[in-house]
Amino acid sequence: IDCYGVGKVVASGNPEFQEGDLVAGLLTWGEYSVLKYFPDGIDVYFDNVGGEMLEAAIDNMNAFGRVAVCGVISEYTGTGRRAAPNMVDVIYKRLTIRGFLANDFMPVFPEFISKACEHMGSGKMVSIEDISVGLDSIPSAFVDLFTGGNVGKKIVQIAQE
Repeated sequence: IDCYGVGKVVASGNPEFQEGDLVAGLLTWGEYSVLKYFPDGIDVYFDNVGGEMLEAAIDNMNAFGRVAVCGVISEYTGTGRRAAPNMVDVIYKRLTIRGFLANDFMPVFPEFISKACEHMGSGKMVSIEDISVGLDSIPSAFVDLFTGGNVGKKIVQIAQE
C-alpha cells in the first residue's frame, strides 16, 4: 500500500499540532507529520465531512481524481451552507464523485473484521478513544461529535467496572 490518510486539526492541546494544520498518518499511523501543502495534488479523497473540507480537497485534486463520499457531518446540524463542490473543477479535472453506504459492502464485512482485528493486534492500526464519564456528560459528548470537540471514538462511560 502506497498511500496515507490526512485529517484537519480542529483543536489540539499538543503544541506540535496547531488548529487548521493538516495531519498525515503514514500507513501505520505510528509516525505523524504536519503537512501545509500537497505538491503532488490529491488522487483519491474519502469524504465524510463535506463543506469546507470537501471544497479544499476538490481544489487540490489531480485530473481524473476520485472522491468517495459516505457522509456530510458538516450538514447534520442544519446550520451553515450546503456541501456542494465547485462543479467547474469537477468538470475540468474530470473528477469522479461517488456516494456509498457501509451496507454496500456487507458481503466483505467478515473479511474486513478479520483484517482489522489482525492490524489492531499487531499495532498497524490503533484506536483512539475520547472518554467522557457519567450520564451528565452525554449532552456535551454529543455536541462534541458535531463541533470537533473529540479526538477518536467518543465514548460515554456510564459506570466504573
